[in-house]
Amino acid sequence: MKQQLFEKLDYAFEEMLVIRRHLHMHPEVSFKETNTAKYIQDYYANLGIEFTPNVGGNGVVARVKGALPGKTVALRADFDALPIQDEKDVPYKSTVHGVMHACGHDGHTATLLVLGKTLYDMREQLSGEYVLIHQHAEEYAPGGAKPMIEAGCLEGVDAIFGTHLWSLTPSGTIEYRVGPIMAASDRFEITIQGRGGHGASPHQTKDSIVIASQLVTSLQQIVSRRVNPIDSAVVTIGSFVAQNAFNVIADSAKLIGTVRTFNPEVRDLIEKELNRVIQGTCLANDCTYEFSYERGYNAVINHEAETHFLKEVAEQVPGVSEVRETQQQMGGEDFAYYLEKVPGTFFFTGAEPQGEVYPHHHPKFDFDENAMLVAAKTLGAAVLDYQKVE
Repeated sequence: MKQQLFEKLDYAFEEMLVIRRHLHMHPEVSFKETNTAKYIQDYYANLGIEFTPNVGGNGVVARVKGALPGKTVALRADFDALPIQDEKDVPYKSTVHGVMHACGHDGHTATLLVLGKTLYDMREQLSGEYVLIHQHAEEYAPGGAKPMIEAGCLEGVDAIFGTHLWSLTPSGTIEYRVGPIMAASDRFEITIQGRGGHGASPHQTKDSIVIASQLVTSLQQIVSRRVNPIDSAVVTIGSFVAQNAFNVIADSAKLIGTVRTFNPEVRDLIEKELNRVIQGTCLANDCTYEFSYERGYNAVINHEAETHFLKEVAEQVPGVSEVRETQQQMGGEDFAYYLEKVPGTFFFTGAEPQGEVYPHHHPKFDFDENAMLVAAKTLGAAVLDYQKVE
């Protein structure tokens, strides 16, 4: 049966390309993906596949029921884009100013749509039920996974599988990992309130830029001097804003950053230490501050049995040249919430393009489209074989 699935997917690969490129040309940012959601709904409606729209927001959940009894297995693909200007010179370049698919979600969606169609074509031979979760708003916390789960997308599901096309890994490679594979991702904001003044009279001011600069340096010592070296953690300042005229000392400065961790205790420690360092620095400089810490996605923690199962399945998939254990990634993913509810695993499908390679979230990001076929075959083989797991 898997061979039949593989052959059908080979035949449908051109359709996968058409879908991916259409979505790439018409991207929509998180929580505003109404046209993309309608595209997904129309695709399933034209095939006669049962689906539920507006699940937890813009989410779409389709279900394919096999003719024979069996397990219920879910697959998930995200479909939101990013507020980034597409700088690629390709025929399928984004037509929306300032918005592009810079993370491969267009490929994830095309993969799952065509795989869903293929499973539907084979439904008379299949056991069990296949839940196709098309998730909105992965890129921006609080994300789309939580509201979709609250709306019942995992109802009756025995296991879930998901993949991310990964442009930094050679095509044909499947990367897996038992346990934590992607980090918890949090966001914080700090506003230093000093006292502005003339640039020629710094003694009459409380220089918010100097104070904030001290903080940027001091905060790096949290990971290097407060976190156990055995644990992985990141504290990054991504934005430093104190706009003013060249001869004016800024009244206030704003820092925005992210924290990435795997260990919940380290997560708690860093939040506490951030507040302590900020408080101490501002006390020493006789200024005030505002500090907010927003917990984003939890760490993605793969289940052992399902991850080993996926590894064994991937080793037999045509087009897969290597299956290997990957290192932990500091990127965040709200697939974490599915894995907190049901067993499953999240893995990377190598999608390194020809020529120059750009990382995810880069204005020139692209991926090897052949990787979609590898992903579809791996996910398809997994859901079919999972019916045999006792």
